Amino acid sequence: MDQKETELSSPPFDSVSSLEFSPTSPNHLLVASWDTSLHLYDIATNSQKSKYDHKAAVLDCAFSDGGHAFSGGLDTWVREFDLETQTTNHLGQHDLTVSQVVYSRSANSLVTGSFDRTLRIWDPRSPTPATATQTLPERVYHMDVTGTTVVVGMAGRQFHIYDVRKISEGGEPLQRRESSMKFMTHAVACMSDGKGYATASVEGRIAVEYFDPSPESQSKKYAFKCHRQTVNGEDHVWPVNALAFHPVHNTFASAGGDGTVSIWDHTAKKRLRQYPKYAIAVQDIAFNVDGSHLAVGVSNGWENGPEQAGNNVGTPRIYIREVGDEVKQKTKA
Repeated sequence: MDQKETELSSPPFDSVSSLEFSPTSPNHLLVASWDTSLHLYDIATNSQKSKYDHKAAVLDCAFSDGGHAFSGGLDTWVREFDLETQTTNHLGQHDLTVSQVVYSRSANSLVTGSFDRTLRIWDPRSPTPATATQTLPERVYHMDVTGTTVVVGMAGRQFHIYDVRKISEGGEPLQRRESSMKFMTHAVACMSDGKGYATASVEGRIAVEYFDPSPESQSKKYAFKCHRQTVNGEDHVWPVNALAFHPVHNTFASAGGDGTVSIWDHTAKKRLRQYPKYAIAVQDIAFNVDGSHLAVGVSNGWENGPEQAGNNVGTPRIYIREVGDEVKQKTKA
């Protein structure tokens, strides 16, 4: 029988762009939205605790600790929020859209990526929070961080891997890589054990990569097709919109424009579960800190064009799913 799933009340009124759970409380969920707001929910009480208005769409968000969060979006500002006092602090600006916001707790640093082709490092505790800028060859599309290692996915299928502590203007990345997939990068997520990351593309494919450059580690990397369907003999392919690793078991979830969420064991190279299909596309997913729940943000991503969107336009939903043994790696008999 399927695990219990609940729908959050008072969802954003426009598309979901990012979901992020608190690193300390399994019940606190941030939701960034195209409705120009950042929302904080308590999933235990199914209530919105606070809402922070912006001047344009909010594209990404991150927690530093249980009491502080950050956002970035179309208005180019990087903001910090004190979730206890519900106050906002403007840390600084990029020249163009802030597409990605991640926080390295190991380095006590906020990392933001932008369409202005820069990475910027911020120390929110400092009176002058902007501490470093790294110029990049392309626009930043996706990022994730594990420990002090940040993976930056850019336009042109390029990837740079940096040590957050060593980012500086003119500095070199630890590694430069090109995506093993032919089409645009649409998601990246770092493994919970810190050994590698997964990336996904707009044409229904996921690649599993490892940081260690040794031939032994690199021989483990692979890619596979997913979020595809054959209808009347015709192949339908959807973008993979989001990836999230389980914090305990190091399996990962993928979400797609086909409205499905699947759980994968990348070491066994097997799909463990596909949850029941949602009515429209899943835009983002996130596991909470203890891995007991998965948040699923559903909203129209125009995958089938405006003529197919119908009455689903502007009706985002956020579901909270209890997860069970389906997220555990399969042990070999």
